[in-house]
Amino acid sequence: MEAAPGGSPAPAVEAPAPQPEAQTLEPRSVSAKRGEDRRAGRLSFCTKVCYGIGGVPNQVASSAMAFYLQLFLLDVAQIPAAQVSLVLFGGRVSGAAADPVAGFFISRSRRTGSGQLMPWVLGCMPFTALAYFFLWYLPPFTNLRGLWYMTFYCLFQALSTFFQVPYTALTMLLTPSPRERDSATAYRMTMEMAGTLLGAAAHGLIVSGAHGPHSCEDAEFPGPGAVSPHATCLYSVAAAAVAVTYPVCGGLLCLGVKERPDPSAPASSQGMSFLAGLGLTIRHPPYLKLVISFLFISAAVQVEQSYLVLFCTHASQLHDHVQSLVLTILVSAVLSTPLWEWVLQRFGKRMSAFGICVMVPFVILLAAVPTAPVAYVVAFVSGVSIALSLLLPWSMLPDMVDDFQLQHQHGPGIETIFYSSYVFFTKLSGAGALGISTLSLEFAGYEAGACKQAEQVVVTLKVLIGAVPTCMILTGLCILMVGPGPKVPSQDSSHQLSLRRRTSYSLAAS
Repeated sequence: MEAAPGGSPAPAVEAPAPQPEAQTLEPRSVSAKRGEDRRAGRLSFCTKVCYGIGGVPNQVASSAMAFYLQLFLLDVAQIPAAQVSLVLFGGRVSGAAADPVAGFFISRSRRTGSGQLMPWVLGCMPFTALAYFFLWYLPPFTNLRGLWYMTFYCLFQALSTFFQVPYTALTMLLTPSPRERDSATAYRMTMEMAGTLLGAAAHGLIVSGAHGPHSCEDAEFPGPGAVSPHATCLYSVAAAAVAVTYPVCGGLLCLGVKERPDPSAPASSQGMSFLAGLGLTIRHPPYLKLVISFLFISAAVQVEQSYLVLFCTHASQLHDHVQSLVLTILVSAVLSTPLWEWVLQRFGKRMSAFGICVMVPFVILLAAVPTAPVAYVVAFVSGVSIALSLLLPWSMLPDMVDDFQLQHQHGPGIETIFYSSYVFFTKLSGAGALGISTLSLEFAGYEAGACKQAEQVVVTLKVLIGAVPTCMILTGLCILMVGPGPKVPSQDSSHQLSLRRRTSYSLAAS
């Protein structure tokens, strides 16, 4: 070592000797470290399943409401269509408004022994279950029923938002690996599809005796009649069955899933404020494009689900096929979700988005030819497309977060803001779509509780089931395909992101 600076040629010959050794040792240590990171980032099958089960209750409840709430409010509670429009619009707006509020309070909350997100998830579940039950309860008074359902629908939407925002954002804290996050998202979507199937099936089977041609045949006149006590009892039983899923699935989520915060982030890290982070996210072009496109696509799916039962009941001779058609949609959605996950990995997420428009010609065909064979084909294809429309945005959101972090290295990760703002905008679009479409039934002359509706109502339902979703889906896909997509980080880049990431749940509020 002392002879090296001397300038003799001997050390010059000996100097390169240790250099190859250093070059060979360093890649080995780096590769070993990367192997450990990959193993540490892998999620067990049990963790993925328990994580997916946590999202089941909200999907069970949302599925029952999507297919049967309008029918319950119009024909069982017998609220005028204009009031139903206000109930649906007000509830969705309250849920949308709760998203940024949830993100703000979650960002200010402190980490506990069970994590920072899990207390929010578990704490909201019992209150959400109660709000859901009273949403389907028929109060003894008649004059203020609209206010009753508005109150509990708003409560349910707000409480379910305070559950859903931390639950979906938990994806970013399960593992730093993008592939494992996509896998966990696929598990979650599969379990949520199963929950959607369970909710519509259980609720539909229980309340099937409350609707049907026999109720009109037994009526003395085809107009609005008295509320059946049997129907109200069936809806209360169905609501109780759905509400029970909240504590059961919440317990499994708590037992099987643990948060994994970034170990490099100090407990008291000070990041950007919530409002500042929100301003940055909505100016991020890939994220903005994703949000705008799925404003239309998600609204189309909600309109399609909400008016299918009403269409079959009042605009076609498919009364006896309602339950079977709903189950066909949901079964095809559940079975196609793993297939779509493979398609996303094989062909890319943007190219796979074209699968959503498969349902377009079929819904138009159903509106034109409302027969049973056509209806079942449309139900199957619609389920396949709906599965992709639900899986795709949640699979693309982690890529948006990583792309944002690659471009904004000065601040911490802001996963909560990404997830909460996305849900906020999609709920807001659904509120507008359902509110306006239900109000159109009022203008068409819909009579609450009537067995036969006017011809204008039938035409309106055909437009709502065919033309409206078609225009929305095509518009959303055109927006999604414009411009380049986000850069998906490699495994090495994702490791660097995990070292640099400061979780959004420790953001300091302004």
